[in-house]
Amino acid sequence: MSMGSNGLPPRNRGGKSSDNNTAQTTTKKKVKKKSPAKTFMKLVLSLIVIGLIAGIGYLYMVFNDVIDTGNNNPVAAEDSAKVKPQTMLILGTDYREETGTHLSDVVMVASLHPETKSATIVSLPRDTLVQLEGYTERKLNEFYPRFRAAAKESGISAEEEMRVMLGKYLDVDINYVTVLNFKAFEEIVDALGGVEVNVNQNMCYKDTADDTDINLTAGQQTLNGEDALGYVRYRKSNCDPKTPASDDFSRNQRQSEVLHSLMDQMKSLGGVTKIGKVVGAVDDNMTTTVESDQVKNFISTYWNLPKDSVNFVPVTGTWNSPYVYINQGELDQAKQALAKELAGEHTSAAAEASGE
Repeated sequence: MSMGSNGLPPRNRGGKSSDNNTAQTTTKKKVKKKSPAKTFMKLVLSLIVIGLIAGIGYLYMVFNDVIDTGNNNPVAAEDSAKVKPQTMLILGTDYREETGTHLSDVVMVASLHPETKSATIVSLPRDTLVQLEGYTERKLNEFYPRFRAAAKESGISAEEEMRVMLGKYLDVDINYVTVLNFKAFEEIVDALGGVEVNVNQNMCYKDTADDTDINLTAGQQTLNGEDALGYVRYRKSNCDPKTPASDDFSRNQRQSEVLHSLMDQMKSLGGVTKIGKVVGAVDDNMTTTVESDQVKNFISTYWNLPKDSVNFVPVTGTWNSPYVYINQGELDQAKQALAKELAGEHTSAAAEASGE
């Protein structure tokens, strides 16, 4: 296989065929990282991302606050989220000033259908060994930073590269990409006064290189932003005495627990009064390819998405250091679940589990 100067192989730009030409065209444009005029758009989209995981009625409360904000690119009526199913790639990166890295610790693909008012969310382990034609084999979480490094030479944004690659990997046309970093997560938790979780085990890990200091005791408690981030990220211990290790699959469960708790707090009156601080948390800590008009379409269509209308499909596999070797059967089921959602054939999580 021929390799470019950046170490990445050439990729097939054709990808899958799609009727959503307008959406595909807009996603290929350079993603702007800072747009103060769209602060509320950043807030709302971050809430959509979290809301897809936890279920959210809160979006309606902020709808009127964003309805008059400026647009970037127009959205054709036939491509509106009000009438057309949409798929979004959601990345949570480990970016911090101390490290400067952009590894994607959270990788989710969500499909939503406006007629059924439902969503299917597939989550992939960060250490997944990606074996995909046209790409060098490597861990899933390494692709985004490598695409970022290659963007100046290729002229293609890392978000667009990830959209194409994950679309091929999951056999689905992905319309949009949203990226949030660790700083946003920490500050959202602090803005809401902490997050209540039941820490499932003792956790201890320290790293002076990036000031990581995880020191948690099992039990029900309220964690601040730094501790909550440590809770969802914890993998192994280097303390004396050592605490039990944790794999990718346990991390995914903890991420879901924390996000559920955050949304419960956000929907409370106390969360509403802290909206200003939450806005500050996402500003400059999120990038997205969703147009402003489309954000409004998402809100008006899915603001009251109930939890039982969200089908979570975590893909697992076998851990054999340093990779997770994906269970092919689960991956096939995940692809089918996304396809069924887009076809208007939503299947509840309970039905999936029972094999109905």
